Amino acid sequence: MKFNPEKYHRRSIRLKGYDYSQPGAYFITICTKDRKCLFGNVIDGKMILNDAGHIAQKCWLEIPDHYPNVILDEFIIMPNHIHGIIIINVGANNNSPRQINNNSPRQANDNSPQPSLFRSPSGTIGSIVRGFKIGVTKWFRQNTNIYDVW
Repeated sequence: MKFNPEKYHRRSIRLKGYDYSQPGAYFITICTKDRKCLFGNVIDGKMILNDAGHIAQKCWLEIPDHYPNVILDEFIIMPNHIHGIIIINVGANNNSPRQINNNSPRQANDNSPQPSLFRSPSGTIGSIVRGFKIGVTKWFRQNTNIYDVW
């Protein structure tokens, strides 16, 4: 089904002029191109990840390795989109909060990984999401015939 701008009046909900690199918690939704179900299926009310879904999960969980000032909170991978909370916080990996529940990748112990030597030139939400998309897209292009994931 193609997007019909006459029927669906989508607009950006980003606040114009806001600095999305500021410390704070950001709720992110990332949809696949044309809402194709690429990451698995919902069976009996439970999301079952396929290989691509597991790669998306792996790439999501690796975000703090590339952005040491980021903490990941709750997230869920659905067949055609991903929801997640990204917390931008100066020194995030040095003082990670305790785990809330099993759906949160926050560290429950004091053995948090040390910040990566690699630092992105931009710590904005846009650059974080872009890096995630690049990782997932790279896997798709190397392992499937799908080239346009997002």
